[in-house]
Amino acid sequence: MNLANPFKRLLLRTGALIAVSLATASCSWLQSLDQDPTLDWPADRLYTEARTALDDSNWTQAKDYYQKLEARYPFGQYAQQAQIELIYATWKDGDAPGAVQAADRFLRTYPNHQNSDYVMYLKALATLNENDSWFAMLSAEDLAERDANASREAFDIFKELVLRYPNSRFAPEARRRMHELVLAQAEHELKTAEYYYVRHAYVAAIDRAQRVVREFQNTPMRDDALELIAKCYDELQLSELADDTRRIIELNKDGARAQPAR
Repeated sequence: MNLANPFKRLLLRTGALIAVSLATASCSWLQSLDQDPTLDWPADRLYTEARTALDDSNWTQAKDYYQKLEARYPFGQYAQQAQIELIYATWKDGDAPGAVQAADRFLRTYPNHQNSDYVMYLKALATLNENDSWFAMLSAEDLAERDANASREAFDIFKELVLRYPNSRFAPEARRRMHELVLAQAEHELKTAEYYYVRHAYVAAIDRAQRVVREFQNTPMRDDALELIAKCYDELQLSELADDTRRIIELNKDGARAQPAR
């Protein structure tokens, strides 16, 4: 029995099906290009439509227009402003990592741009991966539950903004957020110490509480950390160290009472 001819016919049939599929896909792709209403738009219309979508909180649409503007007119008069607004739209659209990457790319390309302070501010917010209005409602305790690494990175970005652009209109807000993040980091360290304490890991608890005392001594968490250290010493039957720690707490309280009222 000769199998060559049936096998050959199968190959021919399969090849024909593949060719039809490729042709269909090509037609669909070309048709999708024809259906893109922005194909013939000049740069000013693309920017205007992108800005309108941004003002309407249509972040996805705004991103699409800005990306097309950037791809088609990379050296036009709207290019740099479009990149900045694309960072904002990307962040508001929920793509925080994409916004951080876009901000880094912009700052590398235009290190002395007049709006670099704003781009750094957006980068810090995107690093925290939260939107501006939601962040404003958080307490230090809420922030303490956030990713500690992200909080430290955002703090460093805010700090760089303040140091490089002390007269920026974003500097006061950056300082306020730095203060909130310091409280959050102190709260995070204190909660970690308490976690170890309740699990009877007293040495580890002391280590984390001492970090609060050492690195966040100007926060309200300092004396709580000292009290936790004293309790750990009690559990370890190191009464002399416990007494010394509580004397430090009392000295801190006396010093606070001696401060003149403001």
